[in-house]
Amino acid sequence: MTDMDGKRKTIARDISWLSFNARVLQEAADPSVPLKERIKFLGIFSNNMDEFFRVRVATLKRMIEFGGKKVRLNMHLEESPDKILEDIMIMVLRQQNEFNRIWDTISKEMAREKIFLVTEKQLNKEQKIFVKQFFEEEVRVNTLPLMIEQIPQLPYLRDKSIFLGVVMSRRSTAYEQKYALIEIPTKALSRFVQLPCPGNEKHIILLEDIIRFNLPAIFSYFGYEKFESWIFKVTKDAEIDIDNDVSTTLIQKIEKGVKNRRKGKPVRFVYDKEMDAGLLEFLMRRMNLTRKDNLIPGGRIHNFRHFMDFPDVFQKKSLRKKPFMHPLLAGSSRVTDVVLENDVMLNFPYHSFSPVIDMLREAAIDPDVVSIKITAYRLANNSKIINALINAVRNGKQVTVMMELRARFEEEANLAWKERLEEEGVKVLIGIPNMKVHAKMCIIRKRLQNRTIQYGFVSTGNMNESTAKIYGDHCLLTAHRGIMADINRMFLYLEKYKTQPDILKSCNNLLPCPGILRRELLKLINQEIRAAKRKKPSGILLKMNSLSDEILIEKLYEAARAGVPVQLIVRGIFCMYSENKKYNQPIKAISIVDEYLEHARVFIFHNGGKEKVYISSADWMVRNLDHRVEITCPVYDEDIKKVLKNMLNIQLSDNMKARILNNQLSNDYVRTPGKKVRSQVEQYNYLQSKRSRAILAAEAGLQEVPCPPKETKTERSN
Repeated sequence: MTDMDGKRKTIARDISWLSFNARVLQEAADPSVPLKERIKFLGIFSNNMDEFFRVRVATLKRMIEFGGKKVRLNMHLEESPDKILEDIMIMVLRQQNEFNRIWDTISKEMAREKIFLVTEKQLNKEQKIFVKQFFEEEVRVNTLPLMIEQIPQLPYLRDKSIFLGVVMSRRSTAYEQKYALIEIPTKALSRFVQLPCPGNEKHIILLEDIIRFNLPAIFSYFGYEKFESWIFKVTKDAEIDIDNDVSTTLIQKIEKGVKNRRKGKPVRFVYDKEMDAGLLEFLMRRMNLTRKDNLIPGGRIHNFRHFMDFPDVFQKKSLRKKPFMHPLLAGSSRVTDVVLENDVMLNFPYHSFSPVIDMLREAAIDPDVVSIKITAYRLANNSKIINALINAVRNGKQVTVMMELRARFEEEANLAWKERLEEEGVKVLIGIPNMKVHAKMCIIRKRLQNRTIQYGFVSTGNMNESTAKIYGDHCLLTAHRGIMADINRMFLYLEKYKTQPDILKSCNNLLPCPGILRRELLKLINQEIRAAKRKKPSGILLKMNSLSDEILIEKLYEAARAGVPVQLIVRGIFCMYSENKKYNQPIKAISIVDEYLEHARVFIFHNGGKEKVYISSADWMVRNLDHRVEITCPVYDEDIKKVLKNMLNIQLSDNMKARILNNQLSNDYVRTPGKKVRSQVEQYNYLQSKRSRAILAAEAGLQEVPCPPKETKTERSN
């Protein structure tokens, strides 16, 4: 998007994403963060970068192969893919240098705590005996060395694995060398092994260094005397191509795509910069790589994502507090009874996720419950949600699960869940062609005294009890008839999109995607613009993961020029220029990166003093608005509205973990005088204080805040 002068009006999406990952690096560099958490942030940075290359860089490379201006326009790119890739590589190399600097600093701080990551060359006598024994008992059976010069084609190299490239030689001659390859078995074994050590020191060795130490034993058959080795990794194109073969089911296509992902083209080759030049050339030749193929020299250690699970051997521990029960649900025997009387907003990870599971468990054994319908995108490994749904089927309920098989990197797991659910008698929907189902919703129907009662939830986050402990999300438990009616319409759309493609237009409360949310957001922003032009109060307060949709960005520019106060909290991609002299009202835009992942989407519009508040599964991106099934839900309960707004205002006052989203992508911290505010800590305290007040009020026989009626006349007429 460019203006009349030809100047760019938005920041390139991929450059903005790299700026977000730089904020993750900032957390790793922050000395106030506990050491274990700093190492974890390095792991998150590494994992993020892997996914970035597997998806975004791979996409740009495909575009270069396809060529042509048309492809560039279809992908909403202002610059050529070649130019963007060039900019990406400059930023990636800078960030890699910063990563190495931070790791060196952390290593020195670990040493001050007498924690050492030792190599195979630093072992004492006792540790050498331990490493040999550990290798023989645990590692050897999982180690499969390959003499790569003797095989016609290099074997499949997993793109989430690390490999040890080995050069073997004899001391008598420098000319006779052999190359070998060993995949480090991190799927079978922990990458970290704690060694016996003297005194109060803690020594940890990496799995690859245990293998390095035992190279003479592994290759004893060949009679070589000298062994050198270096770690490397390959990142591959992770896109799954869904072919157009009408005789193939979506299931078969995804299964085929997952298998073909193994054959994805390399998009990045990261290696130890000390690697033998001959081995490097050999590997490049065998993988058809050139110097233009994102060859990234690095240090001795790679695949730092494993460091998210670094052993907890540190003195300073995380001060993370445990989730607590929502005050309306504390002491209640049944979640269902509360939800049928009051809307309840669970704010994760501060509130416990257990009421969601409990509500499903209650429905599973309730004789009056007839059916449960729910969407599933990313589930926990041992999902209690799934267990509750299976129990419901066994108790005679009709259960429908919309299982999104194309959730990236969850395809295999979701295929397995689909098979298990169907074996138990669950009706499994698998989505709509060319459109992911990203909405998070559930509806439970029960028959009681010849009438139907419906209740359920709408959430900004996945139904995953594991990530609910570390992701900031909102989940509305409700029996609001209008919302439930619209959720029914959304499931009808998922089941009958071929025969009833326009059913979403009948929604009176929810703002679904595709087709409706963008239109309604433009109306809501226009309303604020009209108010500002009439010199009346106005305001827009938005929280989301990513903001890249050009149409909505342009509308926010218009709002700022008109004088609408625009406040934005965006964790990740932010393609908007927040600074412009033409804005009559400066835009406040911040990003918060802290211990918890800020994942919620909340939209608040002043609306002439009668604020409209929404929670949503959708970011403001083209993919979410036009190519996914999403759900944006109004909040009607006045107390919940107040709580959500207060939580966002706490974030806007953050002066410890908030960064300014400016035009220069400099990620400057917000620093304001007065009280220090770390919003994630303050939000916990705020919700905890509300809980304490509610408990005291209940003990006194009072009600802290009067609950509004379930529906107003206006809502029913909608």
